[in-house]
Amino acid sequence: MVQPARAVAASGEKPRLAVWKFTSCDGCQLSLLDCEDELLQLADRVEIAYFMEASSAPQSGPYDLSLVEGSITTPDEVRRIREVRAQSRTLVTIGACATAGGIQALRNFADVDDFIAAVYAHPEYIETLKTSTPISAHVPVDFELQGCPINKRQLLEVISAFLHRRPPQVPPHSVCIECKLRGNVCVWVAHGTPCLGPVTHAGCGAICPTYTRGCYGCYGPKENPNTASLCHWWQEELGAEKVQVIENLRNFNAAAPVFAEASRRQEGERDQE
Repeated sequence: MVQPARAVAASGEKPRLAVWKFTSCDGCQLSLLDCEDELLQLADRVEIAYFMEASSAPQSGPYDLSLVEGSITTPDEVRRIREVRAQSRTLVTIGACATAGGIQALRNFADVDDFIAAVYAHPEYIETLKTSTPISAHVPVDFELQGCPINKRQLLEVISAFLHRRPPQVPPHSVCIECKLRGNVCVWVAHGTPCLGPVTHAGCGAICPTYTRGCYGCYGPKENPNTASLCHWWQEELGAEKVQVIENLRNFNAAAPVFAEASRRQEGERDQE
């Protein structure tokens, strides 16, 4: 649960907001900047003390609310996220990288040294960890906001919840609910298109199914997803190969525990065939 600001901010002072970047593409920070008019209203309610994407005048902590984008992929980031946590009353992770390791977590399923040797002319200059991990693997996190990138309205809801000292109202249901709300014809039923919608957290507004494409799982696992059933139906009813199932599970949220476990199970079954 998001903790109230009053424990840090003195009476009459604005709560202090910080936005941090780790290994990521900056897309989730841009979602905050994309709020435009809402961001101006937010600036009236909070003091934006640290946000390098938007300001070149950072202020030192402590901070009442920290929004953290990006995964942990280097030893220096391990040290830095601990410093951020120590300065933050409330820490909220935003986006697939921060909540599940991001697309860069594909390294978790292979040997990162092989990737480094293939990409860089001088691998000896690269200092990195063997895995890409979410922020919660290193420090306590107060709330996780999923998405690649995050939904700006959900982000504003989380910040509003913090300001009003209440739990964020971010629905835990699947993309399928969003499809029904939009009146979409199910791409799985109507066209036989493999879709991760039944196991994926809502938030995108069912963009891909709206344009007759299967869901790619950008928002990560929903609450209590039945990935075993999904994999079974993809293969038995839609004729999908195991490699297709694995590729879809290993996407933006590849290292999310539920997706990672399902993809490894599929990989193990494939190797036994």
